[in-house]
Amino acid sequence: MEKLRISSKHIDKLEDNEIFVFGSNTQGAHGGGAARTAMNFGAIYGQAFGLQGKTFAIPTVDYTKSGKMSIETIKEYVDRFLDFAKENKDKKFLVTEIGCGIAGFKVSDIAPLFKEALKDEFDNVYLPKSFVDYLTK
Repeated sequence: MEKLRISSKHIDKLEDNEIFVFGSNTQGAHGGGAARTAMNFGAIYGQAFGLQGKTFAIPTVDYTKSGKMSIETIKEYVDRFLDFAKENKDKKFLVTEIGCGIAGFKVSDIAPLFKEALKDEFDNVYLPKSFVDYLTK
């Protein structure tokens, strides 16, 4: 059994190589939840996806469609994030419960999108305990 990598529920400081992974919206308006916290770590207002300072944004809210974003669309962003993480082994990615706050999704909706991250090749990706619990039950 691989070692389970779990990110802290409350992240208020980061080591030099740590990246705070949060859910954003398509406007990159980081105003609430983990996105607001991400602003403390260098998130760029107006940037909806990708590496920003010591953060990585994954859109989970679509401002153009009354807030709803399809799981399929979120999965495309998560897959792009996982590709990035695989190519940046020098960084430790601390994933928050993206999509499970303001976006209104359940852990059972979002956790399966991160199933690949449990594999050893993603040893630099740390998931929330709720995601790991869901994926390993």
